[in-house]
Amino acid sequence: MNTLFGLPPVWMAPMAGEAASGALVAAVSAGGGFGQLGAAYLAPARIAEIAADIRTRTDRPFGINLFCPQPWLRDDVALDTYLARLAGWHAELGLPAPARPERYEEDFDAQLAATVAARPAIISFVMGDPGVARVAALKAQGFTVVGTATQVAEGRLLQASGVDAVVAQGYEAGGHRGGFLGTPEGALIGTMALVPLLVDALDIPVIAAGGIADARGVAAAQALGASAVTAGTAFLLVDECPLSPAYRTALLAAQDTDSTLTRAFSGRLARGVANRVTRELEGTPLPDFPQPNAASRAMRQAAAKAGRADFISLWAGQALPLSRSPGSAAQLVAALTQGWRA
Repeated sequence: MNTLFGLPPVWMAPMAGEAASGALVAAVSAGGGFGQLGAAYLAPARIAEIAADIRTRTDRPFGINLFCPQPWLRDDVALDTYLARLAGWHAELGLPAPARPERYEEDFDAQLAATVAARPAIISFVMGDPGVARVAALKAQGFTVVGTATQVAEGRLLQASGVDAVVAQGYEAGGHRGGFLGTPEGALIGTMALVPLLVDALDIPVIAAGGIADARGVAAAQALGASAVTAGTAFLLVDECPLSPAYRTALLAAQDTDSTLTRAFSGRLARGVANRVTRELEGTPLPDFPQPNAASRAMRQAAAKAGRADFISLWAGQALPLSRSPGSAAQLVAALTQGWRA
């Protein structure tokens, strides 16, 4: 099978948060796919620990993904208004009143240094252009570098910066939007349109992402010119994924019409299952990401422990109803790979 960078054609999306698990990444890679660690929220030391854990579980290649540094304006007035909205929910969960976070995000350069030291097969980025100098430095050290685009202009900019391939993140994809031109979240173009647009516009490989949950989606992406496919939501329900029971139950119960794009939990547009927080904060002005993301973390973590899915960011894509009974990571990889034509 002629595959991109000598890797399997089915990749697991690098999902940050609860799914950022060494056991899950290793299970995907060991099971015949290409596992990726979503390291955006991880401290540098934790990136090193999880990478080491992956290597104790499998000798197969894996990737690490980071958020590009985000320009954002600190707005304590808007943040205090957001905290006031959280206060009632904190009380329901038995938490103290929310306060301004002491820390909003990890140091990107330190995260990247830890990622380089971990020596993954691929280093990928979302939410920005890593830039010519950074890409050249990584490639000089032997890394394959992948960017994420939600529109043709982003793909062209990433290609000009020297990345080896571009992930085409369609409108259907779960989790945070990975774009960066125009609005901070990029464009809202469906996968079926975006993949061939990028394939025609670029001279580097395109990897399809968004709405791919079974062999039919894999076959469709390949037919559109994708050199590999990425699935995220489908892997949330495999046996090795450490989702909280409340999150898992909510995903299993969700209908196709429950999918929504929201800024409610983080301040940045992301796709997930609608719940009380997304509905009650719909249309509410919020401070820039990552301020709400940091401010809502205590609520989300407590809600997960308490089994209260209405207060959890239930990130998932539009193809969620196709992902009900995946079994193990290896079984899902095998099922998806059946759609790839050698």
